[in-house]
Amino acid sequence: MITGSLRRRAVAAGALVLTGALALSACGEKNEGTGAGGTITPSGGTDARLAGLVPADIKADGKIVIGTDSSYAPNEFLDTDGKTVIGWDKELFDAVATKLGLKTEWVSSKFDDIIPGVQSGKYEAGVSSFTINPERKQQVLMVSYFNAGTQWATKKGNPGGVQPDNACGKKVAVQKGTVQVEDVEKKSKACTDAGKPAITIDQYQGQDQATAAVVSGKDDAGLADSPIIAYAVKQTNGQLELLGDIYDAAPYGYVLKKDQTQLGQAVSEATKALMQDGTYKKILEKWNVQAGALNDSAVNP
Repeated sequence: MITGSLRRRAVAAGALVLTGALALSACGEKNEGTGAGGTITPSGGTDARLAGLVPADIKADGKIVIGTDSSYAPNEFLDTDGKTVIGWDKELFDAVATKLGLKTEWVSSKFDDIIPGVQSGKYEAGVSSFTINPERKQQVLMVSYFNAGTQWATKKGNPGGVQPDNACGKKVAVQKGTVQVEDVEKKSKACTDAGKPAITIDQYQGQDQATAAVVSGKDDAGLADSPIIAYAVKQTNGQLELLGDIYDAAPYGYVLKKDQTQLGQAVSEATKALMQDGTYKKILEKWNVQAGALNDSAVNP
């Protein structure tokens, strides 16, 4: 995520239906806005030139093993069977792998364990809405493919009177290990420096838990990456509403081992190819996240 707060997000719609009034139906590709219409694959399939860029040790078994935190709908989350990873982030990287002549093996993991898993070789890639920042680029190689910012959400009508820039004394839900944790910590310090009450920061292991805490009223508000918050609000059928504007926009990056420069170049070139042939646009539009589209992909931008 630095591993502590090197990460994306914080209040998300979970992959499974949550308890009580929450009832987040983040269930799979049959839901409106969650992939209706079947999987989109790149026209032409594998690109022989791009496949030739893949290092021999990666292509040896014909697949790439990917660590992902599957609690971050609509980016990456579990289907109704509770084990199959779906989402636009997953679908897009599947298309990248197809261009490279590789199959994908998705392994659900805690967010904070993914970068160490890539560094140790447990995973050959990490695909989990990782915001690119200097700290992460010191640890791993990152390939840009999407742009997202932070946004807040609260109960409908904002009964707690929360303001994103003035949440002093409020209880705020975030996911552990995310960039949003650091964001709220800074806001809380500004409160105490001004002689106001600190923000109570409730950190949850999963996005579904953070969202549930806001819906139930346990927490006054929460924040996460912009596509996650928008999806959460939609899936709670009016129980949540967006709060304030999107800010601190930054690109997401695929995570690779730091010495895998050749693989990084291959992934970047494959992503560019999807942008050029229209597959990239189709996948983002299918999941209604096209506002975050990039025009280019780069290694460690």
